[in-house]
Amino acid sequence: MFLPQEVIRQKREGHKLSEADISAFIQGVTNNTVSEGQVGALAMAIYFQGMEMDERIALTKAMRDSGIVMSWESEGLKGPVVDKHSTGGVGDVVSLMLGPMLAACGGYVPMISGRGLGHTGGTLDKLDSIPGYQTSVDETQFRKVVKETGVAIVSQTGELAPADKRIYGIRDVTATVESIDLITASILAKKLAEGLDSLVMDVKVGSGAFMPTYEASRELAESIAKVATGAGVKTTVLLTDMSQCLASSAGNAVEVAEAVRFLTGEHRTPRLLEVTMALGAELLVSSNLAPDLDMARNKLMACLDDGRAANVFGRMVAGLGGPEDFVQRYDHYLPKANVIKPVMAEKSGYVAEVDARQMGLAVVAMGGGRRTPTDKLDYSVGLTGVCALGQDIAEGEALVVVHAGSEAAWEEAARMVREAVILSDKRPETLPTVYERITGE
Repeated sequence: MFLPQEVIRQKREGHKLSEADISAFIQGVTNNTVSEGQVGALAMAIYFQGMEMDERIALTKAMRDSGIVMSWESEGLKGPVVDKHSTGGVGDVVSLMLGPMLAACGGYVPMISGRGLGHTGGTLDKLDSIPGYQTSVDETQFRKVVKETGVAIVSQTGELAPADKRIYGIRDVTATVESIDLITASILAKKLAEGLDSLVMDVKVGSGAFMPTYEASRELAESIAKVATGAGVKTTVLLTDMSQCLASSAGNAVEVAEAVRFLTGEHRTPRLLEVTMALGAELLVSSNLAPDLDMARNKLMACLDDGRAANVFGRMVAGLGGPEDFVQRYDHYLPKANVIKPVMAEKSGYVAEVDARQMGLAVVAMGGGRRTPTDKLDYSVGLTGVCALGQDIAEGEALVVVHAGSEAAWEEAARMVREAVILSDKRPETLPTVYERITGE
């Protein structure tokens, strides 16, 4: 007889869980015979006790198999099925550009994304700021948009990894987000259920990352690479820097606006461009859409420069219920905050430190992120013009522009931003944008 509390106790005491126990527990999560409290308790036990690699693989497969596992053979697609995922960060808007870029290069991208966790923004929350855009669609609509457009960025359907969808929401409010075991299983349950040929993962390092140290981030990268590759999906992981905001903005509508400007060539933050190109190049090579990384980069830049990627993004938005002219008139459609004012530097100096986590929390404090799973978001709030490490700032110059719902919210966010940014007389050492490449082979 299966007793959820016995599985919890076993892991609490540091024992290895059997594949049968893991499978039974996840089945209980799926059919609601395991309570929210029991899910939270096991998550906390795993957080403290950890899991061995075969336990991680068993957990990932059980979560994948809690719903349908997609196959694309019947669709007659003319290219490989690929996807990218990030462990999350502040100003990490890469998915919104990279999905359309990959589609423009011949790939098909059934991107199952998540909502914000902790201080990080969620891709779905960003897309929800587009009027009419449906992040929740059935499998038929999902397949239709992927086949016709090349990319669809949506939430998990009820049929796809439903156990993960329930666990994901509970982790956010039980302080169990930063578990390598749970992150690995959560990410890959969704990705393996998509029926992918190739996957690239972006694991963050720095103050805005889930993992507190480089070593922990690297451990997560190796875990993801080994579990995914062992499950039959060719996977490459890049360790990238999150010691500052990746884009020049952080928030929902403001990041969507930056994504459109990136795609159209109006504005491309150098670090954001570097990470997007690095991830895209890995996928094009691993899925045989390009012979080497240099050719892959050329293909990606060409689809940006000739407007194909922007066109794909616009078609995806329209295909999922958004305005047909969104790319041309994004500024008209996206919500705007009531108070939009810069936060000025109180002295001159080089930007020596930007606490990305604190920046993310400033967005959450204004209502741009969740404290509980049921919180309604204010999509208009956020930060733009975020200063970059090494930037020379004069006294009275803007560190960031805060978009807030009220003067009081602006004041609180401005205080948090000032705490997050440290100015120095010396220019800081330049950090790499991409630290390391890890494969599961």
